[in-house]
Amino acid sequence: MAIKQAIEGSSSYLMNTYNRFPLLLRKGRGMSVWSSEGKEYLDFVGGVAVNVLGHCHPKVVMAIQKQAQRLMHISNFYHIEQQIKLGKLLVENSFAQKAFFVNSGAEAVEAAIKLTRKYAKEHIGPERFEIITALQSFHGRTMGALSATGQEKFHKGFEPMLPGFRLVRYNDPKAIEAAINQHTCAVMLEPIQGEAGVRVPSPDYLKEVRKICDGHGILLILDEVQTGMGRTGKLFAYEHSGIAPDIMAVAKGIGNGMPMGVTLATDEVARAFGPGDHGSTFGGNPLACAAALATVETVLEDGILLDQCHRMGDYLMKKLEYLKKEFHSIIVDARGIGLLVGLEITRECSPIVTACMERGLLINCAAGNVLRFMPPLIVEEEDIDKMAGILEEVFERLS
Repeated sequence: MAIKQAIEGSSSYLMNTYNRFPLLLRKGRGMSVWSSEGKEYLDFVGGVAVNVLGHCHPKVVMAIQKQAQRLMHISNFYHIEQQIKLGKLLVENSFAQKAFFVNSGAEAVEAAIKLTRKYAKEHIGPERFEIITALQSFHGRTMGALSATGQEKFHKGFEPMLPGFRLVRYNDPKAIEAAINQHTCAVMLEPIQGEAGVRVPSPDYLKEVRKICDGHGILLILDEVQTGMGRTGKLFAYEHSGIAPDIMAVAKGIGNGMPMGVTLATDEVARAFGPGDHGSTFGGNPLACAAALATVETVLEDGILLDQCHRMGDYLMKKLEYLKKEFHSIIVDARGIGLLVGLEITRECSPIVTACMERGLLINCAAGNVLRFMPPLIVEEEDIDKMAGILEEVFERLS
């Protein structure tokens, strides 16, 4: 299929929910993807923080192939070997004692919301149902996750939002303390606000929030859909803060491209769910779990990739800081942790994304004026050098 046919086909048969670039990608390997016209692109979007091991990682491909030949899907009415192994691996490498598997980040958040309400009614108080979330947050597109999201642009046209959420300023523990009332059952936060332009809170923010939650006897939910799976140099971003949540939503990178998500929880909280309280037809099926098992095992293997994420994150930040000095009239700030990095600029960044794409580089725009970098954890210095060189060329034309 040629690009012209793809554009016409999308227009004719698909709902108009994405502003797609005029690009049809057919093949991927490692850090690169190739278009239908044979052009190679260096991928610093990574499927929006999904392809943590890069495109078509051999261990994940092999796991999918082997599992597809044996058993792709069965109902959760039966025990699933791959699901049990993956649950064990996640529990052994996190705060949690129990896992519930889903297909996406929004579903992981929905499960977290439902589990929170069920637990709160049984253990905190029957009138406790409200969850405090942050302004500029993003938790997903389903109505529950959307109602928890603190960005009005995503709400427009879908009002009224579902009740039960109260918004406060991000990175402000006092605002959370002031918002707690007789209906509050939990606080839900992103360790880093990715869709808001990679907003990194102060180092003690989550510690303060944890203290507040403990002091009021309410739960702490973390949305690690974007920050999990080694993205910040640790398997989960909460590990940087020295605290643990009660519930956590994870997705994106866990399957390295296979639709997969999980809601993790402590044993005490997880016991609030009983048979029939929640479910997912496809959640945690053998094929998705085989891909996720291979992905998580590879991310954790000897700590090599997590260490590389630290090193390459530092290297990426140095390159962006250099560009900031060179183009101080355009670049406002470079920020991030590990390989979730944002470059805030003084103008709309969509034209820069397009200009980079024309030169063989895929990057992303968040919050209108922030270039967001989410490369696979396998990224090397030469990839970052190439990316920075293209970006420098684009900025030179702008200035």
